Amino acid sequence: MANAHHVVAAYWAAAEARDWDTFADLVADRVVYEAPQARERVRGRAAYLRFNVEGFPGAWHLQVERIVGEGRHAASWIQFSDAGDHYPGLCFFDLDENGQIARITDFWPTPHELPASRAHLVERY
Repeated sequence: MANAHHVVAAYWAAAEARDWDTFADLVADRVVYEAPQARERVRGRAAYLRFNVEGFPGAWHLQVERIVGEGRHAASWIQFSDAGDHYPGLCFFDLDENGQIARITDFWPTPHELPASRAHLVERY
């Protein structure tokens, strides 16, 4: 069985390097990608590769903050940067029996201001 942590680390390294052949090899033929906030779904390796190559052109970069994996499941926290803007990303992965990524669920929380009603309850950083 493949180590989910290592597979996800290789996935992000391939994405950052724009090594689309390695990237494609890490995902299953029937991979399903979902981004619940935008209600996006992409099915299949070819469509997912196209989604990444054509959907995210430019000089973006990503940095892995943390990967936690166990068995066939992993979660990652990344920092995505593009044109001076930075976005945190949380991504959950499920591997199939062949050790390839079969399911990806992607969340892109956006920063927002602290509501005044909670300001007295927290420490700002």
